[in-house]
Amino acid sequence: MKEKKHTDEHFESELQYLREELVKMSDLVKENVKNSVKSLVDRDSSLAKKVIDLDHTINRMEVEVHELCIRILALRQPTAKDLRFITTGMKIVTDMERIGDLAVNIAERAMELNEEPQLKPYVDIPRMVDASTRMLEQSIEAFIKEDSELARKVCKDDQLVDDLNIQIFRELLSFMIEDPKTTSRGIRISFISKYLERIADHSTNIAEMVIYMIKGKDVRHMRSRLKDGV
Repeated sequence: MKEKKHTDEHFESELQYLREELVKMSDLVKENVKNSVKSLVDRDSSLAKKVIDLDHTINRMEVEVHELCIRILALRQPTAKDLRFITTGMKIVTDMERIGDLAVNIAERAMELNEEPQLKPYVDIPRMVDASTRMLEQSIEAFIKEDSELARKVCKDDQLVDDLNIQIFRELLSFMIEDPKTTSRGIRISFISKYLERIADHSTNIAEMVIYMIKGKDVRHMRSRLKDGV
């Protein structure tokens, strides 16, 4: 019986370590996304280079967390709730790594745009990064706290980022029509807007997986209904 208790305690410490590593990775990813946009707004290409360099750390963390999950599954053979938690964690790190890649994409476009005169004041892009990184933070919080309502909120908030993406594209299109010389800059800014929209989508993916983990209900193809509160 003592051996059983000792094993359970060790298993719980492994799960806690997994939680901590996921939070640590999400914080790193979130900071990199924010800095990628900051490098654009502040026209700071040195910061953009730091974002690109830090992506190697994010990639390494994805591998380490994935291996941790595999090791726990192999050695502990968890069932029910714990099994869903660990397998969800394995999927979450993939989405976070892809968000990290999108931060690199933003940084690369920022470096290109910083070489040219600024097309327009960046107003909605910072709003998009605030919304998308908040969604990422809340989706991870929902996972750690097993909070399905918070996860549903993340799914609903995705609409705000979608709307901003459309608004930015329309504004840029009018610039490019009026002055074809702005086309190159307009396209690059629209790419950044799209990258941020994709970051929000990955955060929504995480939230949907959290709902499945808690409720056992797959809502991946019911996004529009989730936004309506169904």
